Amino acid sequence: MAPTPEFRKSSYSNQAQNCVEVADLLGQHLVRDTQNRGAGHLGFAGSEWTAALRAIRVDRV
Repeated sequence: MAPTPEFRKSSYSNQAQNCVEVADLLGQHLVRDTQNRGAGHLGFAGSEWTAALRAIRVDRV
């Protein structure tokens, strides 16, 4: 049986409508829309996740 990801609200989410959830599972970082959980999630390798966070921090996304 495949492990189930344990999603938590991202620290980059705000209290309004821009909420995402993240989970770490088997070396991947998973992201999903809090308001549309049934749509699935995106998975990123560690280096991709680091690059995405770096871009968010400097407001390039």
